[in-house]
Amino acid sequence: MAFAVTSSSSAAISGSSFSRSSSSADLKVPQIGSFRLADRYATVNLSQKRCAVKPVNAEPKRNDSLLPQAASISAPEVSEKVEVEDFEQLAKELDNASPLEIMDKALEKFGNDIAIAFSGAEDVALIEYAKLTGRPFRVFSLDTGRLNPETYRFFDEVEKHYGIRIEYMFPDAVEVQALVRSKGLFSFYEDGHQECCRVRKVRPLRRALKGLRAWITGQRKDQSPGTRSEVPIVQVDPVFEGLEGGVGSLVKWNPVANVDGTDIWNFLRAMNVPVNSLHSQGFVSIGCEPCTRPVLPGQHEREGRWWWEDAKAKECGLHKGNLKQDGSAQLNGNGNGNGNGAAAHTDIFDSQSLVTLSRAGIENLARLESRKEPWIVVLYAPWCPYCQAMEESYVALAEKLAGSGVKVAKFRADGEQKEYAQKELQLGSFPTILFFPKHSAKPIKYGSEKRDVDSLMAFVNALR
Repeated sequence: MAFAVTSSSSAAISGSSFSRSSSSADLKVPQIGSFRLADRYATVNLSQKRCAVKPVNAEPKRNDSLLPQAASISAPEVSEKVEVEDFEQLAKELDNASPLEIMDKALEKFGNDIAIAFSGAEDVALIEYAKLTGRPFRVFSLDTGRLNPETYRFFDEVEKHYGIRIEYMFPDAVEVQALVRSKGLFSFYEDGHQECCRVRKVRPLRRALKGLRAWITGQRKDQSPGTRSEVPIVQVDPVFEGLEGGVGSLVKWNPVANVDGTDIWNFLRAMNVPVNSLHSQGFVSIGCEPCTRPVLPGQHEREGRWWWEDAKAKECGLHKGNLKQDGSAQLNGNGNGNGNGAAAHTDIFDSQSLVTLSRAGIENLARLESRKEPWIVVLYAPWCPYCQAMEESYVALAEKLAGSGVKVAKFRADGEQKEYAQKELQLGSFPTILFFPKHSAKPIKYGSEKRDVDSLMAFVNALR
């Protein structure tokens, strides 16, 4: 698969397997997935990666109108010795390095076998950093078929600004057709985004990465409190395979992992680069149109993605390795802990002004058609960072309403209680806040994501 390539210098690339010329047309760019290395003798763990890669039996150059396909050519086994590098140690050495220095290191080390993954959001900063290194670079993007019109226009603007061609990877038409025919266009609102993302994003990405030895992403630690807080500068990819195939065959670079989102935007403004027009409409994290919405001031950027799901499930599968898999907090497909969702965690919302409801207690409350007093109840999971973030305001609400005739309560709705809460209590994501009026059986769901004490009090006052 061909990638966008630029070159701004005629100097030889130190330590790489090819040289730069003054024109990008002089570069022979191997297509992703066009060959496979069959060196299977060396054994590596997840902190190591072989570096002396020699592509063999490369297919002839394809016509650009043809869709790229996964590698299917095998090669004779070779037994040459290979260099082994400890990428965990390299990540420590680069922890205080600038994004420009990290980008330069990545491009120098992997040359034509590395590419930038561009999503159409603020990770245009990656392309700008790559340009500033003066080295050739390659860019690809996943076209899911459901992006915003503004994103497509942005892609075109980026290509013209940098003088490159972005290589787009598309989902398999047969798989998309089967999903839509069997479950409809918007099934992800009902059963989660993972299946749709797997067809439209993960599998096309997997095909792309099979032709690379490394890739570059725009992940930052501050993007998602539930999944990205420990993103390293460089790592052996724990999920996807590269050119050689097998565990340890692909390296993942995250040059802006330690950069704050505000600093990214300061950089983009300083360099006067094109940005997606959706950003000016309140969109921060941008994905597919049905699964992305603007966020309000004070909201975290990932609250605009898959807002109907748990905070800890907000990965589409491209960075699935971010989800914790240790014994104490193993995540399943719904973003819950310990398989059944009841991860060991210190409880929250502890206050004498709050009532702790058991399963039987909330079932009784929901059954009552006429209550002596109204109730406000938060459905929560103690591991959820958004629940943790609203703890102070919810406790303050309980103290304000003490003695007012309104009961304030909490119900832990993860683990074994989650299915019941989803079916009977309108649980979509954590936290969900419900108001049970005095003379109505059906609870009223708090629709806003503003969870400060004044907003919650206004909600209660409007209904009691």
